[in-house]
Amino acid sequence: MSYELWTLLCAVLLGLVHLSAASFSFKAQVGNAYTVGPRDEGLQPRGVSARLYRANANFLETFPYFAACAVVVHLTQADGALSWWGCTLYIAGRILFLPLYAAGTPWLRTFSWNIATLGLVLVGAEAIWAQLAPR
Repeated sequence: MSYELWTLLCAVLLGLVHLSAASFSFKAQVGNAYTVGPRDEGLQPRGVSARLYRANANFLETFPYFAACAVVVHLTQADGALSWWGCTLYIAGRILFLPLYAAGTPWLRTFSWNIATLGLVLVGAEAIWAQLAPR
């Protein structure tokens, strides 16, 4: 398996961690009876639970772009230093993002998002560069 696909799989697993953290924190907040019921009351998460929901939504905003870039790099065999560093930065930034967002840490959270986004750009740049300058 290529490094790009391996990091894509790691990102999928990280997405499940995001989803689980948001879900379980909300369940702890409102109780099991509400979460297994019809949820007619429309309760919304608060505090840490709300931050975990927003962190999950933020993850879902960038994940499809990362997935597309990683698959394109893999399928075109355009892997190189840019895609390796890009995948590494995306995963590292995203791993840091969740606890920083949950803790409400403003500047470091934004920095971790910037790291992940830079990684995403590098993976995409590798795919484009490989097409413009074939090996």
